Amino acid sequence: MIAASLHSPPRANSGSLAMRAPAAPPKRSLAVREMIEERIVDGRYPPGMRLDEVALAKEFGVSRTPIRETLIQLSSSGMVDLRPRRGAVVADASPHRICEMFEVMAELEAMCARLAARRITDEEQAELVAAHRACERARDTGSADGYFVENETFHQVIYGAAHNAFLAEQAVQLQRRLRPYRRLQLRIRNRVGTSFAEHQAIVDALVAGDGDKAAQLLRDHVIVQGERYGDLVASISHMKSAASPAGQGSRPKAAKRPAAQPRARK
Repeated sequence: MIAASLHSPPRANSGSLAMRAPAAPPKRSLAVREMIEERIVDGRYPPGMRLDEVALAKEFGVSRTPIRETLIQLSSSGMVDLRPRRGAVVADASPHRICEMFEVMAELEAMCARLAARRITDEEQAELVAAHRACERARDTGSADGYFVENETFHQVIYGAAHNAFLAEQAVQLQRRLRPYRRLQLRIRNRVGTSFAEHQAIVDALVAGDGDKAAQLLRDHVIVQGERYGDLVASISHMKSAASPAGQGSRPKAAKRPAAQPRARK
């Protein structure tokens, strides 16, 4: 278990996190991005749909600037394609493709864990435990989305503790690409509690300096396989079907042609 002296340190405020993740966007822009991400995941904005800046700005009650910034961010993460003369278009990501990305993410994070077990500083250990305790508080509130926010910080501390800037950049980039799916996965029943227990084992391995164990634990924590893969696919399918009945999850249907009029008898 974690040494008693590390149980409840104040959250570290070092400048190292600046390397691990970009500065947080304004709350309103972040809220808009999360709403668009979720609508892409649940099928309300299906693959191939054009995301019109003016229409989105009107829908969310904001100016075009945060919409444009959001679309650029979603393009860099691969959820949106920016095409000449068509603007932003929702990219196609099948469950199989998502599973492949989780496989790569698992290997990147395992590498981070192996290096972090050797290179983590005392300050970073305290920062890691503080992030773990923040996850615990979020878990206790029962909010999967609240836990998700603290969970991102927990993983980013490990990226930084690996002390490999290129690896950290790649991990953050793919973490950002998988962000909506990682958030969705945490809404699966009992996943938050299981995730926290997995975090505990990861922290213990890192504090003990056991790189191989930390790498395997983090790999298993991130990868989507077996039942978890089925649960994730089922969750995505459920969200899409829930969005469809009101006509939100499908493309507008073409208007029906008027019925042919019977010819007048001569």
